[in-house]
Parts: sequence; C-alpha cells; structure tokens
Amino acid sequence: MIYSTLAERIRSNKPVVLLTVIDGPNVGATLLASPNLNSLGTLGDSELDRVAARDALGELEAGRTSVRNYGPSGQVTPEDLRDTPTVRVFVESFSPPPQMIIFGAVDFTAALARVAKVLGYYVVVCDAREVFATKRRFPMADEVLVTWPEPVLTARGADLGPRDAVCILTHDPKFDVPAIQGSLATNVGYIGVMGSRKTHAKRLERLTEVGITKSKDLDRLMSPIGLDIGSRTPEETAISICAEIIGKRVGRDVPSLAKSNGPIHR
Repeated sequence: MIYSTLAERIRSNKPVVLLTVIDGPNVGATLLASPNLNSLGTLGDSELDRVAARDALGELEAGRTSVRNYGPSGQVTPEDLRDTPTVRVFVESFSPPPQMIIFGAVDFTAALARVAKVLGYYVVVCDAREVFATKRRFPMADEVLVTWPEPVLTARGADLGPRDAVCILTHDPKFDVPAIQGSLATNVGYIGVMGSRKTHAKRLERLTEVGITKSKDLDRLMSPIGLDIGSRTPEETAISICAEIIGKRVGRDVPSLAKSNGPIHR
C-alpha cells in the first residue's frame, strides 16, 4: 500500500515524502507522508510517527532529502536523547517542480512562461477566452486551460506551497478578483497582480466589496508586480517578476514595485 501510493503520487506529480528507519529500533520500518493526506505505515511508535512526519513535511516543503535523529518516542532535544537509543530516519522527499499558474492569456504571458520554464517551473496558463488561451500561442507552457480561476484553484490549491507562484496578469475584475480570492485561500508563496497603482487601488476596493479586508491577506499581494528595475518590454517585465519571486522565496529585501512610490515607468 505504501509503495503503490508513493508511485501514484509521483506519477501524478504530487508532493510526497518517504521516511525509513536506517538505524536503531525497527530498522526498515517506513512511513509515507504527504500534505493534506493521512500518513501511511509506522516507524514503530505513534509519537515518533507524528513528530517525524511533521518534520518530514517541512523538508518536503523545502524540497530537501535528509537524515534526522530521534528518540524511540520522537524525542528531539539533546537532554531527551541522552539516555535513550537513537533512531536515525532517512527522509526522502519527492518534490515536483514548483508550479507557476498564470491567469490571463495576454502579451506578457508568453514571456513570463518562457522565463519561468528556464527556472524550472511547471507552468499553467489559464484564461476563460478560448480564442486567446491556445497551445499555439503558449507552446512553452506545460498546460493551457480554458476556464475561470475558481475550478483551477479548487483543483490545485491544496498542493500549492511556498515554492509556488500565482501571477495574475489580467485587468478584468470578473477574472482577477476571483483569482485573487482563490489564491489567498491557498498557501502559495507568491501572488503577483499586474496593473498600475491606480488600477490596484480600484482592485482593493473590489476586494473589500467581496469581504477581503484583512491586512495580512492584502499584504500577500505583490502589485504592481515585479521589481523596480525600469522594465518596459514583456521580456524585461518577466525577468522582474521572476526576480521578485526568487527574492520573496529566500527572504531577501528586494526593491519591489509594490513597496515603492511614484510611477512604474520613468
């Protein structure tokens, strides 16, 4: 059951982590953990299972494989481990490529999709307009979906994490407001929204009308999108967006347009 589930998650490009006891009691015991799913198997102790699975999901979120040490019942501090045998657990992360979901099949989308692919993202382009959302226009995207934001975020939102990004490039409130609502309901690490400061101010009014008023939610929105590097062309804008995503992911204080004042283009 463990290995069939592991294979299914890997084939489906969904994150999963396998824990194996490599030293100590119950050598060879395995536990499978994945976000939003119950764990399968056991390392030999229920408390050890809980603590190790928690730590393993943190490693999975960062895309790391590691070896961690515990006491037989999940003890982790040196004083707790002093007089107990150590259990060494191999934590093997199967982390799919980070996702970038781009809402809006506009001129900037192709450039952003190309740069994102170079950085190793799995790129999904989404637009409700069938005439614009075509594989011919965006051959570099892994998927091109003709749909509204809600179904996409309902189906994929649970798997979005700190390594992933949502970029909303449309200026249509019928599209960008539900895209923002759906994105804020996930744990995605980056939400960027294209538009001028004036456009974003009006957008905030519309978000207030639909009940999004908490500053911690609104502070997650990077708008105007990208770094303040004077970009003008779609390609330069794509680079500024991806640079902002990288800076935000690693916790660097970067010169984001969202944190500056004055005109975007000088």
